[in-house]
Amino acid sequence: MDKQDYLKLYDKPLDELIETANKITRENFDNKVEACSIISAKTGKCQENCKYCSQSIHNHAEIECHPLLDVETVKKAALSAKENGATRFCIVTSGRKPTDSDFEKILEMIKAVASIDGIHCCASLGLLSKEQIQKIKEAGVERFNHNINTSKNYHSKICTTHDFEDRIKTVKMIQEAGMESCCGVIIGMGETREDRIDMALSLKELNPKTVPINILNPIKGTPLEGFEDKIDEEEVLKTICIFRMILPNALLRYAGGRTSRLSYDNQKKGMLCGINSVLVGNYLTTTGSKADKDKEMLKELNLTL
Repeated sequence: MDKQDYLKLYDKPLDELIETANKITRENFDNKVEACSIISAKTGKCQENCKYCSQSIHNHAEIECHPLLDVETVKKAALSAKENGATRFCIVTSGRKPTDSDFEKILEMIKAVASIDGIHCCASLGLLSKEQIQKIKEAGVERFNHNINTSKNYHSKICTTHDFEDRIKTVKMIQEAGMESCCGVIIGMGETREDRIDMALSLKELNPKTVPINILNPIKGTPLEGFEDKIDEEEVLKTICIFRMILPNALLRYAGGRTSRLSYDNQKKGMLCGINSVLVGNYLTTTGSKADKDKEMLKELNLTL
């Protein structure tokens, strides 16, 4: 199938798309769902101008900023995530990349989290160098998150302080270093359906292990404030289905925005559209889903965390 074929899928009934997507997921992954938790180890004061982000100094969102957390706080959060059923814990920092002093502390955090039995350490630290990538791998990072966020065509409408190729290059360096890549998108930022297909096709070329699907949560004080009407719930679910068809072997992860932009019933329906990984707990600067509620939802669908 080519781009035009995938675009035509949006015209099909949602139930038909769900049937196809769910069959692909069950064939490739059975009924297992991966659980991941994240911590914002450093929040705010980011020099990048991403229009969706509350942490950018170019925007005016009211958030609680904090410098890099201490190692013990991060380790306790990872242990709590494990109790809630997470098998992966991701250390996330704001900014283009960590300072040299922060980076050394982050390496200690990684070692502490990686030492926890039953927890796989992940990280999302921005645009790292090859040397830094090698160091975090040696410290214990197994999977690195770096999203493309949107399509190559639409990227300049969302961010101008770095370009789409910067993100692609980073993902490729992660993979070349022998780490798994986690690379996802944000939908609902005013992009077209063609942009969404382009996102999925770009991801197909990169072949990441995990694809987080974020639904824009328009935050007051950002340029995308008031963008609630840019995508509706059915469009979200159809997009997930099409992503599953284009990316049959990737873990598709419910990430930011799913609890604020989808009803509970449609969150459940999304698990039949191809989602087989979930973020449990809160996100970076917004509230997520309670772990118990996610477990209940999965039980209703006969899915196993």
